[in-house]
Amino acid sequence: DGVAQGKGIKCRLCVKALKKIQALAGDDPDEAAVVAALQKGCRALGRVKGKLCQLLVNKYRDQITEGLQNGDMPQDICAAMGICKS
Repeated sequence: DGVAQGKGIKCRLCVKALKKIQALAGDDPDEAAVVAALQKGCRALGRVKGKLCQLLVNKYRDQITEGLQNGDMPQDICAAMGICKS
């Protein structure tokens, strides 16, 4: 079913982006580290995915920041945002 597939692609992108951002932010990041990592992480995904990543980041910035600061897994953060099925 096409809807689930679209969700799957978005989910994979979300997880991939957050893994990258998490790696850039380092362990136990403060808000500034997360914000810097959000910028860099999206750029690292290339132009098309980077744009999608940027939209995602702008829309869910608080949830992403909080999730990363809590040490949540990328998959769990994406599920909490409703992008992945939990």
